[in-house]
Parts: sequence; structure tokens; C-alpha cells
Amino acid sequence: MLKSETLEDFYKRYPGTYPVQPTIPRQALGNFNVNLRESCAKYAPYNRRDYYKISLIIGRGNLYYADKTIEINKNALVFFNPQVPYAWEATSDDQSGYFCLFTADFIHAHGNASILESPLFQIGGNPVFFINKKQENHLSMIFEKMLSERDSEYIYKYDLLRNYVNLIIHEALKFRPSDIHHHASASSRITSLFIELLERQFPVDSLEHSLKLRTANDYATHLSIHPNHLNRAVREVTGKTTTEHITSRIVKEARALLVHTDWSVSEIAYCLGFEYPAYFNNFFKKQTSFTPRSLRK
Repeated sequence: MLKSETLEDFYKRYPGTYPVQPTIPRQALGNFNVNLRESCAKYAPYNRRDYYKISLIIGRGNLYYADKTIEINKNALVFFNPQVPYAWEATSDDQSGYFCLFTADFIHAHGNASILESPLFQIGGNPVFFINKKQENHLSMIFEKMLSERDSEYIYKYDLLRNYVNLIIHEALKFRPSDIHHHASASSRITSLFIELLERQFPVDSLEHSLKLRTANDYATHLSIHPNHLNRAVREVTGKTTTEHITSRIVKEARALLVHTDWSVSEIAYCLGFEYPAYFNNFFKKQTSFTPRSLRK
């Protein structure tokens, strides 16, 4: 079963990263911490977290993110979403940099939800930004300011820390401005809503969790739109049908569950909305040319 790591779990694994007791009660502001990556282990297990995280990675390693492996072969800024499971495996001895982690409550404390609505935290996107030396130096300076502020007695320091988080996000948006899409047409808006709704069904992280929306008709009903209208809009914008998107995402989740959990094939089939395991076997083999069991082996 895919576990969801809490902040308490994180601090048990890395007791040296726990921040000093702040002047203002933490429970009134959510939770925030910033620290050096040198304090972290070279391997972090594959699971979801119940907090957001931004890491400036100076070193090499493999990021196992959702169902894919991203090789970090140069320094990078990485954004982690609580909804997406991941693992980290360092492949070089030299590991440095910084990280900050925070809860949604910390951001919402002063109505600043726009940070969490940033494209950088959207499910299904690419969370990795490879950076050059100039960008690394600039980001390191911001993280150093965060470290200094974390330990200060300034009464408004958490407001300032929120601003530093926002600044890092805007720096990243400037790195890849072409990734920021403005949905001007009706078809684009419909497609955006569909993709967001699709991604919201995942990950499947519990045997009690099963997909509620399985077909194009299910999504059309949920969006209060005719299935043909939805399909035309999605195909116009993406070049793929609604069903192709749904099928691809289910296959992606199936791969992740087969590789990263010890659930039986039958359990995975039911969680993905298949009435019988045989239906899932046939579906998976048709899409991948492998049976679920052969892929797992």
C-alpha cells in the first residue's frame, strides 16, 4: 500500500532538521521549515507526502516521480506536490543544496492560495527545472535568507518566509515561461477542466480507493457537457480523444501500482474500476503488450 508520509514521519527520519520553536504559535500558521539538503539521507522511500516541498538539488540522482524516472544529471530546482508519490535515490556522493517544506495551511493563513495554484504544483506537469550556475547562485541566496529568517525573532517572519517561497516560484516561472498556458478559447478551457478532473482521480493510494470516473461519459456528466462536445474540444486542443487520455492515465497508474506496491493484480484491477481482473488483464495487455504479472516480474 502506498503510504502518505506526514511531517511527523519526516522529522522522525531527519531529527536534525526540526526548526527552532517560533515566537508565534505554529498551529496558527500551519507548518514551514527550511534546511540544508546535507541533513537528508541519500534515499527517500516512494510514497506521497502530506506537505509541499521545494528542493534546490546540487548533486546527481534519480527521481522516481509518479510512474517515471527523471535523471537529475545536473543541478536542479524541483517542486513536489502532496498528490504525487515520489522517491529519491542519490547517485553521487556529493549532495548539497537546500529544501523548504510547508503545508497548505501555511500558505492559506493569509489568503495567499495563488502559490498552490501555480502551474509548478499542477498534477501531471514536469516538476524539474535544470538550472545554470547564475540561477543556482541566485536561488541559493534566497534559501540562505530563508534560513536566516527561520531562526530570527522577527514577529512577521512567517509573512516574509511566504514571500520568499513566492519569489522562488516566480523565479522558476521565468525559467520556462513557455510552460505557462493561457486558456483563451472555449475548447482550451474545457480541455483544461477535463485534464484537471482526470488528474484529480489519481494517485490511487489505498485499497479502499477506486476510480469514480472511468469513461468519457462519466467525465462529460461531471462537467455538465455533452460527451461529443467534450471529445471535440479535447481532440481540437490535444490531438487525442477523451478516451485516449483516460486510457493513457489508467495505464500510467497501473504501471506505478504494479511496480511500487505489493497489491495483487486483482486488487489493482478493482481499484482502477475494473469489474473483473480478466478485464484488467486484457486491457493492460492490449495497451502495453505485457500482462500485469509479466510487467511486475
